[in-house]
Amino acid sequence: MKIIETEKAPAAIGPYSQAIITGSLVYTSGQIPIVPETGLLVEGTIKEQTEQVIKNIDALLSAAGSSFANVVKTTCYLKNISDFSTFNSIYAKYFTSKPARSCVEVAKIPKDALVEIEVIAEI
Repeated sequence: MKIIETEKAPAAIGPYSQAIITGSLVYTSGQIPIVPETGLLVEGTIKEQTEQVIKNIDALLSAAGSSFANVVKTTCYLKNISDFSTFNSIYAKYFTSKPARSCVEVAKIPKDALVEIEVIAEI
């Protein structure tokens, strides 16, 4: 097992790793729309927040030697399921390999974010 750490993604805000490699898979922790350089949550709509989450995931996948093309499963959490259509339009631009996915509405996401995504990818 190998811990992945990169300054290009937000530091963990708790006792966990940004990502872990085990075997030929990388598991990312859930990413929320925090700008790594400032540690601040992106203000704005589901669109702006999803774009930042995608940037954070890209940084973790790159640090692990993987990419969006290798993602096999995503778990997506939305604060408001009515954002589903807008979220999907952004998600579809990056997850072109169409990995398996779960997407649910949740009552609260850390730092009151609108979206959180975690991924599992092959290396």
